[in-house]
Formats: sequence, structure tokens, C-alpha cells
Amino acid sequence: MSERRAVVSVEALSKQFQGGIGRRAKRALRDVTFSVREGEIFGFVGPNGAGKTTTLKILMGLIRADAGRATVLGHDVRETEFRRHVGFLPEAPYFYDYLTGREVLEFYARVCGVERARRRERVETLLEWVGLSHAGDARLRTYSKGMLQRVGIAQALVHDPQVVFLDEPMSGLDPIGRKEIRDLVVRLHAEGKTVFMNTHILSDVEMLCHRVAIIVQGEIRYEGDPHAMLEGEVRDTDVVLTGVAPALIESLDASVQGGLRGVGDRIELRVPHKAVGDLLGKALAAGAEVVSVSPRRATLESLFLTAVEQGGRQ
Repeated sequence: MSERRAVVSVEALSKQFQGGIGRRAKRALRDVTFSVREGEIFGFVGPNGAGKTTTLKILMGLIRADAGRATVLGHDVRETEFRRHVGFLPEAPYFYDYLTGREVLEFYARVCGVERARRRERVETLLEWVGLSHAGDARLRTYSKGMLQRVGIAQALVHDPQVVFLDEPMSGLDPIGRKEIRDLVVRLHAEGKTVFMNTHILSDVEMLCHRVAIIVQGEIRYEGDPHAMLEGEVRDTDVVLTGVAPALIESLDASVQGGLRGVGDRIELRVPHKAVGDLLGKALAAGAEVVSVSPRRATLESLFLTAVEQGGRQ
């Protein structure tokens, strides 16, 4: 099967912001290159100040790069015509809070050129789609942060775009709100949309994204499928035992690097993966019970921290 086409392409993008009086210029982006394929959920990850929002603003045509080239749906981002096929949720969306959710979506539908004959139907569909049908006539000042984020996503979708850009969609949300937004992102993918998600919440990226790019100090440190990279060799394994006799505890404590953790006859220990079989045989022979055996693989967090540390040493 042929590889899906790139709907977002960034090539050698650079951006520098001039400092104020007596201040040096700050280079925000340095030869940034990556691509987003059709129909995928793409995570753009980095610490605060890494250049994520600057890149997104360039893609949205809000600011211009100093060098390099960026395209969306085959069009240079400095053009305007393609933007009717793009939806955008900014990091902190602002709406007039005296309007209702339904009024806000009707306004954006008009701005985006949705035909009058289908405008009301589209608004009602989106209110149901984001779970706000019950609150469509409530003023936005009564909405929670999660509800406002859902309104923001709905306005980004009101004109049925092909590509959706989400800037920190989980920012400031509680666990329930994050779950709601994750479900919406999955729904977008199911609808055939391409989703570009700018975030620093790594657990959400691991759960949602097909590919990821990590940006540190304005430079791309990694791009690819995080799941393929994280399916590496298991090095260590966490083992939890209960009913452990004191003699066995003393024996294990002397041989396990880093010692044991636990209370009473329940202990937790980490051993090289190759030594798990011998450990479990010794424990079972001594009358202990195995509570859990958890292999430890590389995580996106470890990949991210390595990229940040390498960036800091340069």
C-alpha cells in the first residue's frame, strides 16, 4: 500500500524574534522539518518555550518565517484560499461570555461561509457531537473549562475542515475534561480528519498519536512512530511479592541491586529481566505469592527527557 500523502509539510523553517532595547534577538526555530500525513493524529511535543506555538502560528499564517517553507494541503501557508479547509483551536480560546453556545456556533458558521440552509442543522449536529446539546442555550459564562474547550473544537469544525489544528487542547483541564477531549480527538480521526495536536502532556500523546515530533530549543530532536520506538527490548522487570518470609527478604536484599521496598511481608523489587525466572523460582519455593510481574520498556517520557537533556548540553 502506498504511503499516505503529506497534508502538512515543514521544510527548514527558521524564525527569530528581535529583542527590545539592549536585548539580544531570540531564535525561536532552527531549520525545523517534519510532515503530517493524511488521516493521522500527529503530536507536536516540547517543553514550554520550545517553539511549538511559534510553529503553529506560522502554519496558520499569523506570523511569517524568516527562512524555509511550510505548506498545508499543498498550498503555501502565506496563501489564504486553503484556510477554508482548516480548523483551528487556539490554546486559550476566547468567546463573548454573554452569548450562548448555540449563538457562538451560529456566528462562526456564518463567518466560515456555511450555507444558510444547512447552518442550523450543522450547529445542532456539532452541539450533539461534542455533548453540549443540553447546554446549547446556556450562556458561556456558566460553562466549565472543559465545556469551553468543546465549544472551541466545535467552532473549529463548523465548516467541516479537512485538517484540524489543536493548540494545547488539554491545558488546564481536570482528568474528566481531558478524557472528554481525548474522546473528541478520536472521533475526529474516525471522521477522517487529519489532526495536528500541539501539547506537552505526554500520556495523551502516547494514547492518541500515530506519529510524533519532539521539538527542543527550536530544533526537532525526534520524528516518527513513538509506539514502534518504544517496543524495544525489556531491560528491567518490577516484581511484587507477598507472604515473604524474613529469611527470603534477607537473601533477596543482599542480591538485588537497589534493595527492596515494602511493608511487612509484602515487598517490591526491580531486577534485570533475565533474572526474573530465577527470582520467581526462589520466591515460590520459599512459600511467597506473586502479586505482579511488570516488564519495564522505554516510555515516551524517557524519550522526551533524553531529547531535552541532549538539547541542554548543546
